[in-house]
Amino acid sequence: MKILHIDSSILGGHSVSRQLSSDIVARLKAAHPGAQVTYRDVGAVPLPHLSGAVLTAAQVPQDVTEAVAADLKTGATVLDEILAADVIVVGAPMYNFGISSQLKAWIDRIAIAGKTFRYTEKGPEGLLGGKKAIVALSRGGFYGPDSGMNAFEHQESHLRAVFTFLGIKDVSFVLAEGVNISPEQKAQSLAQAADKIQALAA
Repeated sequence: MKILHIDSSILGGHSVSRQLSSDIVARLKAAHPGAQVTYRDVGAVPLPHLSGAVLTAAQVPQDVTEAVAADLKTGATVLDEILAADVIVVGAPMYNFGISSQLKAWIDRIAIAGKTFRYTEKGPEGLLGGKKAIVALSRGGFYGPDSGMNAFEHQESHLRAVFTFLGIKDVSFVLAEGVNISPEQKAQSLAQAADKIQALAA
């Protein structure tokens, strides 16, 4: 098994999503001792945001500056990582109702026409079928269907749409929400998330 582990929190050791994604990977490795893990921390080492120069150069080969050439090389590496993976584990905190800009920059490097999806006469078709994605979500408040704040939830819905669009049908979410409400609520949410992780890796 090849595991691609992505973290996107900017909070370092204080991050709940990092804790959860690490626990998920540890469970997977315990269940599959020969698993190989590729780790990319886009929170600590952000990818460049996609630029017009890079997009143009990727679509039409041409002479480019050293900076654009380096950017294209980084993008190719990021793409190769997800193409090689069997399981993608993502730590994704909620920032201002959605995912971090750092994680969005990663998505922009993996959603590539002709590589991870293609356009057909019947509409777009994902090319990453057969892979599994497990996403560790953290939220300071509550944004579920019964919270009264569900209309503001653009975190899980965004990631589910991205992975489904790319052809990954097997997508699981581990959620710890309300972690900024109180220490008691955080402990309860983490315990519930731990139970979900154990069940996923069983």
